[in-house]
Amino acid sequence: MCTVTFVRSGDKYIITSNRDERSTRPASFKPELYSVQQKKIYFPKDPLAGGTWFAVDEKSNVLVLLNGAFTKHLIAPPFEKSRGLVVLDIIGANSPLTGWESAKLSGIEPFTLVILENSRLFHLVWDFSTKHSFELDPSHNYIWSSVTLYSKAIIEARKEWFQQFQEEHPLPDETDMINFHMNTAGHDKQNGLIMNRENIVKTQSVTQAVVEKNKADIFYHDIATNQNFSNTFFIV
Repeated sequence: MCTVTFVRSGDKYIITSNRDERSTRPASFKPELYSVQQKKIYFPKDPLAGGTWFAVDEKSNVLVLLNGAFTKHLIAPPFEKSRGLVVLDIIGANSPLTGWESAKLSGIEPFTLVILENSRLFHLVWDFSTKHSFELDPSHNYIWSSVTLYSKAIIEARKEWFQQFQEEHPLPDETDMINFHMNTAGHDKQNGLIMNRENIVKTQSVTQAVVEKNKADIFYHDIATNQNFSNTFFIV
């Protein structure tokens, strides 16, 4: 939920996410298939609120959450609802984009969504007062970093790391993207893609969805246990 990349590789759309979270937060449940608003949704579950930061629906639509909007905000709870539950409300709609448009977000902490729906890519931001919607060119590659954890200078540096990676891997596949998310700037424990800030906040997992034609392959790596989980959705 704190570093997300989108890559177009031939006929594949590859979305990969690193989740950075406080070490005191309970470990997430491994990804499972759940029924949400009568839709089948596959996601890793946060045991506190029951929400998620990365979800794939039965139509191979993908939704990924990052904390924060355009700038770092003052955290002033209580909030009306967990952002992870808002994610499920949105992807549980018949169309995730329609779910975003109809979502009532008053009292919800700022967040950013990346949505891939029917080969269309969207960057959506809630800044605590206004929804901002941007449709992006899915033939391009993108990286996002959470403004709640990374300064503007570090976010720009991460974009440069990503640009260098693309120059070295002009047509990256899913393995290349996992390697990018697992190994980039490993010497920098504060701001590398796998980060660990004095064991207070650190990267907990890496999740990836690869959407191709009529299917989505989902991969999940739990860093603490060094366990991998995978599943495949076929569109009927």
